[in-house]
This record gives sequence, C-alpha cells and structure tokens, in this order.
Amino acid sequence: MSLPERERITGERLARTALALVDVPSVSGDEDAVLQRIRRDAPRSSFVLSDDHDTCLLYLPASRRRGAPLVLFAGHVDTVPIAANVPGAIRDGEIVGRGASDMKGGVAVMLSLMQALAAGELATDLDAGFLFFGREEVDPSALLPLLERSRSLDEVSLAVVMEPTDNALEVGCLGNLNATVTVRGVAAHSARPWLGENAVHQAIKALASIADLPIREVEVGGLTYREVINVTTIGGGVAANVIPDRLEATINFRYAPSHTPADAEQRIQELLGHHRLEVRIDSNAPPGPVTVDNPLVRRLRDRGALDVRPKQAWTPVAEFAQGGIDAVNFGPGDPRYAHADDERVSVAALGRSYELCTAFLAAELP
Repeated sequence: MSLPERERITGERLARTALALVDVPSVSGDEDAVLQRIRRDAPRSSFVLSDDHDTCLLYLPASRRRGAPLVLFAGHVDTVPIAANVPGAIRDGEIVGRGASDMKGGVAVMLSLMQALAAGELATDLDAGFLFFGREEVDPSALLPLLERSRSLDEVSLAVVMEPTDNALEVGCLGNLNATVTVRGVAAHSARPWLGENAVHQAIKALASIADLPIREVEVGGLTYREVINVTTIGGGVAANVIPDRLEATINFRYAPSHTPADAEQRIQELLGHHRLEVRIDSNAPPGPVTVDNPLVRRLRDRGALDVRPKQAWTPVAEFAQGGIDAVNFGPGDPRYAHADDERVSVAALGRSYELCTAFLAAELP
C-alpha cells in the first residue's frame, strides 16, 4: 500500500475518533467527561496509568528498556468556550467543531499511537509515554503541578506537545505577559471639564505609545519570532455627562524566547512608566527555549523531512522547560483555526500526523 493511500485510510479512522472527542464538551474546568472517555479508550496493556489526578492522565510504559530514551506525547483535552460548534461534523474532508484543531485532533493521534504500540503493530527503539491534561487554556494549567509531583517525568528525554502546527515542527514559544493599566482622573460635569481631569483623555495619550508600536522581529537560533504588544480590553466612565475619573485597560505582551520575564516587565515600564498611571503585572508566563540540538528533535525533523518554524504563541513547551524537560510543538491542527468559531482539522492532516509520528518512533532496520 502506498504512503498516500495509507495516510488516507488512517485519516478516516482517526477522523471518527477526533469527532467523538469533539462531541464531548470539555471547556476548561469541565474536563471530567472527556477524561473518562480517554480512560475507556486507552489500551490497558503495555501502559501503566501513572497519574490520575487534577485533570491529568499520565500513561507510562509498563516496563522500561535499558538505554531506551523516554519520549512523552502530551496533549491538552480542554477547549475555549463553545460557540455553537458542538456537536461537530465531518464535512468535505474536515472535522469541524470546538477543539478540532486545538487540540482534539492531536489527542486522537495520541490514542491511536498508544493502541498501535500496545498491539505490537509498531516496533520502536524508544519508550513512549502519553500525557492527557486539562486547564491548558486558563491559568494556572494542570501541567506544572504534575511536573512537581511526578518524579517519573524526570526521565523524559523529549516531550512532543501536540499543539496545532499544521504538521510542521515548531520550536520554542513566546512569553505571555498580561498587565492592568489604571488611569485616574477627577470627576466633573461634562459641561465644565476644566474642573476635573479626564481619565479617558489621559489614557488615549498614554496608550498611543502601544498602538503605534511596530512589530518587533527577534531572531533566535536562526528563526524569527515576532514580538507584539496590544491593548486587549478597556473600560471607563460612568455616564454621558460626567468627566470620567478612572479607566482600566489590559495590555498583552508576547515576547521572544531570547528575553526573560523580567525583561518583559521592564519593557512595559519603559513604554508606560513615564505616564501618570498605575501598571500592575497580572501574569507573566515565560517563553519556551528554542530546542533544536536534542538528538530526538533532529530525529523527528529528519525522519519526517519537517519544516522547522518558530512558535508564534505561548504553549506548554515553556512549562516543560520549567520542569527541565526539552519539548517541541508538533500536531495536525492548523493554527489559524485554533479558537475560531469554524474550528476544524482535515482528515488528511490527521493521517499525515500519525504517519510522521510512527516514522519518528519506528526502530531502525538492521
């Protein structure tokens, strides 16, 4: 059977699994039903359920082989809120529905890999583990507590996070800072504004430095990451005839892997600190390092002849790095459909992703 034909047949099988997962609502904080389905579908031979706590299902090989590196396939099971896109459907060669791209298509590939390994259909010189976890779309995720409590993960040589990458290899990830900016004024009658101080007018001047910023391109390891700062929410004022005495805005800063969280906070202060306003850092998730020298990363790249790209987003790669584990992003979903109301993943992409993963795992012929 040719590779394209094999990918087509595999993709059709995976499409049924992906659709079944999409049809189980699992908005962050409500993952129990989908985790129960994964428990039911995961093979009970060859793997041990090492951790079943706090929306995490960690399956590790029932026995480790001496000298075999441990690869962990990781996928989150939660989604952003549903937008009339559950239940899903298969239309024109695509699974359409919430989570199809981010990242139940990837979870379907993981389950299929588990089943192939358990059935002895795939010979590998690597040991493979599988992690399904929740709360990735909110802060804090379930991953960091797992990394802190599970010493068995210290042996992981590489984590493959099944984020939507359109079957490219995306390395590193951006840091993600959120800050609240508060502008204070003095209330007055809108017919006599000179008796007050307009917080909205002050904010327009202060936030113009954010709105006018060009995208900053930063090269790391030969890859170009795009740093962007945006005002994402804003609110103020109490009535049409009152000079507003307070305004709050949220600033979101996505910064390159070459910068630390402290660098990012300093950048925000440089942009806004000279204005008469308050800046409060609400969260600051560090970026993920650019991991390309790990031998298993090279093996994944070379066996699949994969394009290597920067990850223009924050992903759990950063959390794995905090736990001392090398990690990369690779999955069947197309990033442009992640979180979209018409979220989707193609049947062909599912089949291609599975075949690339099996090529990565497959033992060298003697």
